[in-house]
Amino acid sequence: MPDTPPVPGRPRSGAIAVAAGIFLSRIAGLIRERVIAHYLGLSPAAAAFRAAMRIPNLLQNLLGEGVLSASFIPVYVRLMAEGKHQAAAKVARVIGTLLALVASGIALLGVFAAEPLVDLLAPGYEESTRELTVQLVRIMFPGTALLVMSAWCLGVLNSHGKFFLSYVSPVLWNAALIGAAVAAGSQLTSDGDLAVWLAWGAVIGSGAQFLIQLPTVISLLRGVTPSLDTKTEGVGATLRAFVPVLIGRGSVQISAYIDQIIASYLGEAIVAAMAYAQTLYLLPVSLFGMAISAAELPAMSGGPLPHSVRGDDEARAEHLQKRLTSSLRRVIFLVVPSAIAFVAIGGAIVTLLFETGRFSARDSELVWMILAGSALGLVPNTVGRLLGSALYALQQPKPVLYASLLRIALGTGLGFTIALPLRDVFGYSAGVAAFGLTATTGVAGWIELALLRGALAVRIGPPPIPWRLAGGALLAAAAAGALGYGASRLAAELGLPGWLAAIAAIGVFGAVYLGAMVAAKVPETRALTRRLLRR
Repeated sequence: MPDTPPVPGRPRSGAIAVAAGIFLSRIAGLIRERVIAHYLGLSPAAAAFRAAMRIPNLLQNLLGEGVLSASFIPVYVRLMAEGKHQAAAKVARVIGTLLALVASGIALLGVFAAEPLVDLLAPGYEESTRELTVQLVRIMFPGTALLVMSAWCLGVLNSHGKFFLSYVSPVLWNAALIGAAVAAGSQLTSDGDLAVWLAWGAVIGSGAQFLIQLPTVISLLRGVTPSLDTKTEGVGATLRAFVPVLIGRGSVQISAYIDQIIASYLGEAIVAAMAYAQTLYLLPVSLFGMAISAAELPAMSGGPLPHSVRGDDEARAEHLQKRLTSSLRRVIFLVVPSAIAFVAIGGAIVTLLFETGRFSARDSELVWMILAGSALGLVPNTVGRLLGSALYALQQPKPVLYASLLRIALGTGLGFTIALPLRDVFGYSAGVAAFGLTATTGVAGWIELALLRGALAVRIGPPPIPWRLAGGALLAAAAAGALGYGASRLAAELGLPGWLAAIAAIGVFGAVYLGAMVAAKVPETRALTRRLLRR
């Protein structure tokens, strides 16, 4: 099965640091989701909170996180590599100042425009749910400006190879929400009041997430004096790349917001269920796709390259091919089984993580159905993120922009058609419509991936997709999924508790997949097993 063994390199340790930070923050996020599920289930208040959290977070997703990194890091890293440390620091200060002004202005506007925003992004809500959503949006919008600045800190820290702090800092955000939920759940009986406490917890957590990173950033930049000198070297290149990157990197979030608008017409329970499904879907996207892409972006941008290679297009293309060879193998090895697991044993995973309190077995089945639809887009989204990083490293954001626009248009058109008009004709359930909504987004993701692959092939040659590894991983994961599902059904027939059946299913799946990969002598399994044995 192996195509080519991984290429060792410094970003591997960076990917581990990113993955470790994301892992801890995602574990905290799962605990947060379980606590919220316990108190709110799929109630109207849960739907209001989900919509309210998504609306201001659109600002965070578009202005911060991967968008800022993809436009800012390539410029910052190249200035540092050329020995222009003061210029790099000044670029960071200018970009930070502009972000603070824009994010604060939009946050203030969001507080006053909460009602039309809710009507736009959650138009299908009942009036009482709509009013609660508006109240929550007004509370949460200022915290989102702090999260944007936290993303600016992430860009600076990652450029200096400091990955762990920036990716583990969301643990504080999750901890604040967990604390608010537990405190409110023990004191309050109203779902709406509990949702308000959660909103204030999100604001407090946003401040904590930003402040824990700020001292290190101040040390690296030797101060964070505000500056609006847009003529500074590198600022223009960052700003020119920002809008194409915003749409390109933000296409997944934009698609998710459009899905939420459509889902609001399917019922408030569907909106809440889609949020739980997305929490699980984002686990492998973050742990594998984002971790590897984030660590690779500074390396692909030219930071660790000798000057002779940075100026040689052929040598640079060869360097990117080597980086992609290693990275794509790791992504495929980890993401293919994740997608199959969501389909085969997704019900067991949802049961284990969320089924408590007001979150029922019926709710688990609904979330599983939506999660299975989302699984179709897992591989193209993670692989596409890595190919997009390579294009951003080449300072070629427009191909990613065009592919993303097509993805959004296609996904929206297909999703709307399946979720609403065709449902009226054929009369299938809201759950089936939600499955179709997420599955069509995945289909659009595959088309986007094909376009990104073609765009990169023109510039550095065909990306080294490990097809043999992908095929072998698919077969091994399918066998593991069948046996894992069988284990969960057997446990249920024996009358074992749902959580125990879920553990059996997950354990069998993991053991079978890893065993098959070891038997096939896949290089990635040796690195994984060595790391596990060391621990």
